[in-house]
Amino acid sequence: MRLRSYLLFANGISIGIILLSLFVCYHYMLLKAAETVLLATVTFGAAAVSFTVHFAWTKRLVHSLRRLTEATERMAGGRFENVSSLNGPLEFRRLAHSFNEMSVRLQASFTQLQSVEASRRELVANISHDLRTPLASVQSFVEALEDDIVQDQATQHKYLRTIRAETLRLSRMIDDLFELSQLHAGNRPFLPEACDVDTLLVETLQGCELLLLEKRIEVAVSIPEEMPQLLAMPFELKRVIGNLLQNAIRHSPFEGGIRIAVTLEDDRSAKFEVEDEGEGIAAEDARHIFERLYRVDRSRTRASGGAGLGLAIAKSIVELHGGRIGVESEPGSGSLFWFTIPLMIENR
Repeated sequence: MRLRSYLLFANGISIGIILLSLFVCYHYMLLKAAETVLLATVTFGAAAVSFTVHFAWTKRLVHSLRRLTEATERMAGGRFENVSSLNGPLEFRRLAHSFNEMSVRLQASFTQLQSVEASRRELVANISHDLRTPLASVQSFVEALEDDIVQDQATQHKYLRTIRAETLRLSRMIDDLFELSQLHAGNRPFLPEACDVDTLLVETLQGCELLLLEKRIEVAVSIPEEMPQLLAMPFELKRVIGNLLQNAIRHSPFEGGIRIAVTLEDDRSAKFEVEDEGEGIAAEDARHIFERLYRVDRSRTRASGGAGLGLAIAKSIVELHGGRIGVESEPGSGSLFWFTIPLMIENR
């Protein structure tokens, strides 16, 4: 039985009980026949009006419930549409308002889940591609050595060095994925300490010295004379600077230049800037460049363009410190990557 039928049936029972009570009263009041007919007519008329009004009001209620049901069915089918304001009691209007708020939240959650699922599929595809290349290289060289195709010792050593380089590449990629998963899961403990900016930059530049010499790139460094200490994890911060510097080296022209500048953004944080003279980044790519495994040029391999994890790791590390990271670039005019790191408390 439907809700409206229940309501009308309940109303009919109530009217019947009232009529029966009235007729019993009329009987014991010893009324004349004409008076009894008159009162009975008035009673039946009032009952008919009551039933008609009840019928009309229940129709509006059922209509509102039907619209909510239809909206729920649309939501179950993945269509998160709002319900227009319902006419009826205050409770129904509040229910429609709450339903609309729930629909908006579900739409946002569903969109986010779709984005996460798309990113997951792209992540698996990119990882598979990045792992397949070095694995295929290692397999081919190992098979060549096993089949005694290479006889001279110099070529054998060359093959072994290539195998070692490819396995190191795989190891670094796996380490990057593991570190990124820890950062995103919030499992990396945050243990900051006092850090000197000049020490961090010197050690980072020393680690990239061979890359700089190979492309004959000059680096200009600018630091304030009275630079306060930072409140950060030194190893992680060098990882961020190193990732940005390696990207700048990779995209800089031969005998180009890179500018590294550190400034005091305010009395609570320092701003690092790494600017190159490369080909620049399009606005569409700049919006996604800090995502996992995102490459501006999708055709590049790790050897030429990286696995697409360095900037994602840098972003996670900076956010772990409570800082911000971004990029300013236009095609053909180089790129400027920047991030902020908090200063020591006593320096604020």
